[in-house]
Amino acid sequence: MRAADLTTKAATNAPTEGRVMYAGMRTLPVPSDPVARLWHSATMLREHRGDGHVAALVGARIGGTEAHVLDALARGIHPPESFGRIHHLPKERLAAVMDGLRERGLVDTDGRFTDAGRETKQRLEALTDELAAPPYDALSPAELDELVTELEPITATLVSAGSQ
Repeated sequence: MRAADLTTKAATNAPTEGRVMYAGMRTLPVPSDPVARLWHSATMLREHRGDGHVAALVGARIGGTEAHVLDALARGIHPPESFGRIHHLPKERLAAVMDGLRERGLVDTDGRFTDAGRETKQRLEALTDELAAPPYDALSPAELDELVTELEPITATLVSAGSQ
């Protein structure tokens, strides 16, 4: 499976500095079975991206619960405290997080994005995208195009099954 080969090439050629989850995944053996190799390599790439996202959040002084609130708002979930990733937290903690975001000017009194909040979320996502790019530098433009083409049917199947 060519997609597994290309994904593995990308996933095993990025720097590990500052990327704990990715570095940990890199220590595991790469499976020989093509489907398992594709899954493993995609997981490495996901962790590489996730480590970059955490770095972007830390740099912006956005904590984990705050990040979930911003994600909820970006998804159109209101009130953001109802988001499935945080709805179970104590109401006092959620109120404190919302108060902190209001004080920073990221959400308004109704718990919706301010312009500054929306810009902050967009800046975080853009930086995350930028920090996620290095693994793909290992692929030539033709290989990157080939990988996208190889993964399109898998993506279509996942999307049709309700995956996001």
